[in-house]
Amino acid sequence: MKKTAIVGIIGALLGIIGSRILFVGSALSLIPWGLVGLADGIYAKNTKEAVVSGFVYGFLLSFVFMLSGYNGTQSIITRVPFFAILGLFGAFCGLILAYIGFFIKNKLKLRDL
Repeated sequence: MKKTAIVGIIGALLGIIGSRILFVGSALSLIPWGLVGLADGIYAKNTKEAVVSGFVYGFLLSFVFMLSGYNGTQSIITRVPFFAILGLFGAFCGLILAYIGFFIKNKLKLRDL
């Protein structure tokens, strides 16, 4: 649970950084996001932890990225449901990345991580 919270915070921070500071408007922001997603799975103790923490990481990354990057004229409250739906897509991507990271860890026999 503690690891999932930490990964969620990292995802939220990367969302803010990606929308306001680093690689703004560039697909290059996907590189660090993907690497962190893989690392999440590599450092997971089991498949369940990889899947849950990957889901949380991906959701918070996507949701916070859209929330912090919103510059529209309409109230942000009206956009939150749409951002949450898109956040579910990000959650699915984070889940897949973490699962792949966990799979790589097991294939390479990196059990000590």
